Amino acid sequence: MKKVLTAIIAFAAFTSTITAQTKTINTADSKVVWKGYKVTGSHEGTINLQSGDLAFKDDVLTGGAFVIDMTTISATDLEGEYKGKLDGHLKSDDFFGVEKFATAKLVFTKVEASGKNSYAVTGDLTIKGKTNPVTVNVSVYGSKATATLKVDRTKFDVRYGSASFFDGLKDKAIYDEFDLVVDLQF
Repeated sequence: MKKVLTAIIAFAAFTSTITAQTKTINTADSKVVWKGYKVTGSHEGTINLQSGDLAFKDDVLTGGAFVIDMTTISATDLEGEYKGKLDGHLKSDDFFGVEKFATAKLVFTKVEASGKNSYAVTGDLTIKGKTNPVTVNVSVYGSKATATLKVDRTKFDVRYGSASFFDGLKDKAIYDEFDLVVDLQF
């Protein structure tokens, strides 16, 4: 009986390790869209994923980590000279300082189911060398996942145009929070 019990425990341990799986993100088919807001409107664009993976156990999301290539940040709502100016400004030290901080990363620290195929994720987001916790809503369907989050840029020393730090900006103020919408393929 003791041998049978030992065999059952060993088999259970073996099968539980088989059901744990890490899925690599297909960065070419995945998309990160940002949207920033100002008093007089908004701008939006894209940033490329450099790498990423999601961890699952029994088809339930349990973890994940991503690296974003900040050198690829680009506006999609402008063209020509204005697009070039905004792209350059976003890459400058006023915003993301991509020459010194070429990547940003997000590492999941806690994953809780919030509904069917939906998860409330807490993670550590690092931008410009500063790490802060963020909350991410993630939905997983087959080999696709979507994630949405709001980021308070001032927590990452991105202060340009922030009324939280500069007085008298009036209609030139840029709101502290920006949105990220991520569509992942794996």
